[in-house]
Amino acid sequence: MLSSARHTDVVVVGAGIAGLSVAHRLTGAGLTVTVLEAASRTGGRMATEVVDGFRLDRVGQLLGASAPELHGTPGLEGLTLRPFASGVLVHHDGRYVRTMEPAHVRGVRATGPGGSHTLWGVGGALTVARALASAPRSLDQARLGAALARLAATPVPRLLARPERTALDALNARLPARTVQGFLRPLLAALLGDPDLSTSSRCADLALRAFARGGLCVPAGGAATVPELLEAELPPGTVRTGVRVTEASISRVATADHGVFRCRAVVLATGGRAAAELLPGLRVPDFRTVTVLHHTAPAPPPLAERALLLESDPGGPVAHTAVMSAVDPSRAPAGRVLVSSTVLGPPPDDLERRVRKHLAALYACSTDDWELLGLHHDPEAIPAMPPPHDPQRTVRILSGLYVCGDHRTTGTPQAALASARRAARSLLADLGVREDRRAAEETPVAA
Repeated sequence: MLSSARHTDVVVVGAGIAGLSVAHRLTGAGLTVTVLEAASRTGGRMATEVVDGFRLDRVGQLLGASAPELHGTPGLEGLTLRPFASGVLVHHDGRYVRTMEPAHVRGVRATGPGGSHTLWGVGGALTVARALASAPRSLDQARLGAALARLAATPVPRLLARPERTALDALNARLPARTVQGFLRPLLAALLGDPDLSTSSRCADLALRAFARGGLCVPAGGAATVPELLEAELPPGTVRTGVRVTEASISRVATADHGVFRCRAVVLATGGRAAAELLPGLRVPDFRTVTVLHHTAPAPPPLAERALLLESDPGGPVAHTAVMSAVDPSRAPAGRVLVSSTVLGPPPDDLERRVRKHLAALYACSTDDWELLGLHHDPEAIPAMPPPHDPQRTVRILSGLYVCGDHRTTGTPQAALASARRAARSLLADLGVREDRRAAEETPVAA
């Protein structure tokens, strides 16, 4: 193995969760790895800012509680997930409709590398269907529950074999338009940042299947916990920040100010735009814009439970919100309240005023004395996935050159980890290196 300061077996470009996960798998197989990150910190969009003791996510993507990648990725054994209350709370025309009442759902508690989590499974999904059938019919809950139960029980290969169209067209063909607009539209807005339902129906089906099988959660301590755990398990000196890569090929990586790194293989684990700049044959995806606002309140609002609150009325601007200090108490100082809210699309000029007014309606209380802790705007927060879109796009460009990240899959953090797994396995196979036994025993899953 090459070991000089400017030589390494593999150069990984990008220190987001995909790049860090690839590096962890490759070092576990005995390769020397150098991770180069242009920014001054690692983690990419999985970033958390600390303000007055509050831990504020910059993008705040939600995770699927039952996602195998969160529980089986090497390096994430210490990850603790904080689940939302079962189902979601939908605000519709001034009223609230809860789907999947916790009293009706017999969740199964499972303990794994990621800690204790709820896994509904197929049986749980059928229980959910029965619960929805007994709920108010204003959103056609019975048919919705049956559809989610079918998704939960459908194998992933069968979902990927379905004819592809937009999520809007596919869902309208299965369910009443009022159910799609009143529940599935705001839910997919929360899961994929897509309030228009223009996402590929295959990606939407995968997201809804994950929701139906396990609900939603967030990492304890903030999104940055995920990359922090992955980086902590790497050999010292593996990750180098503040290094901007200008050229990449199968045997060398050139940087703006730090010379050339020679290697046996290169993995591009950057965002979609940066990857296309380094490898012009790649397509630059469109992106979905996300703005996250964090407020603290003198007292918990009346709806200060662990529910994810969705807005079904398209007027906005808030797409979804939650009392994050109730979901994950470690994100706020003891006795303090943290409310995190997400706005999708280009924000208006008077964003904070409009959000504060909207939150007053959503939480049924005055927000005049709420304090804004942070506002984070990302115009390229989530890659768009309109049809046609392959949720398992190739990660092997050619022997010695690989690409991974959420833009190669379905745009979610767990999908980024899945693409990293595929890239690492392909690279090791090409180099003839045996995979780490623990990683090799993982069950392959769709992104």
